[in-house]
Amino acid sequence: MARRISRRTAKRKGPGWGARLIALVLLLAMIGAAVGWWKGRQWRPDEARWPDQGALVSQENGEVNFGTLKGLGASFVYLEASRGEEGQHAAFPDSRATAHAARLQTGAVHVFDPCALADGQSANFVTMVPRDVELLPPVIALRETAEDCRQSVSRAAIQSELMTLVNQIEAHAGKPAILLLSEEFEERYGVAARIDRNLWLERDWFEPGYAGRPWLLWTANAKLVTEAADEPLAWAVVRP
Repeated sequence: MARRISRRTAKRKGPGWGARLIALVLLLAMIGAAVGWWKGRQWRPDEARWPDQGALVSQENGEVNFGTLKGLGASFVYLEASRGEEGQHAAFPDSRATAHAARLQTGAVHVFDPCALADGQSANFVTMVPRDVELLPPVIALRETAEDCRQSVSRAAIQSELMTLVNQIEAHAGKPAILLLSEEFEERYGVAARIDRNLWLERDWFEPGYAGRPWLLWTANAKLVTEAADEPLAWAVVRP
């Protein structure tokens, strides 16, 4: 009798079929999530529906092979040129020439600094980006908010300086600017309703709607892994 009880107790200590089944389900879920994450990093919108596709290249992307980018289906590339009052991407002129040689349309991006005045930011952009009718419309990237500014900056002041910057950059470029608008920036400052310019919105895999009106460009995958660069690229499409 004691042996029987001992055997039964030992059996109870081991995991039952239910526990093993749960462990298997969890393992399969983890594998599925990992596969989905990797496929997501390689996902691009269907070219049949979105024929005009391209990339946004920032300083963090390092060296990019624009010929490879063209081979992947890009028709355009936007290159970060300046940030705030002083930040400049020294590789912009060479990158633009190389991208142009690869038969990609090119455009310049200025990253808006909510802590800086418009005059200094537009002057920084002008020193990096020449007047050229072949350039795509300039893009002003609106992502950083004013929480980290040394001095408090009001919502109204940011809206005013941004409008001034838009006008100054447009005067230099000779074309209306495009506002690359993050969801956080839009929630804070309500730019889409106040400044009537084409919008470039961001949301991985799903079309964004946070601006409350139609957009022109959409960053559909912010971290697309490609053979064109060592670091993931922001992949964008133009509304057909």
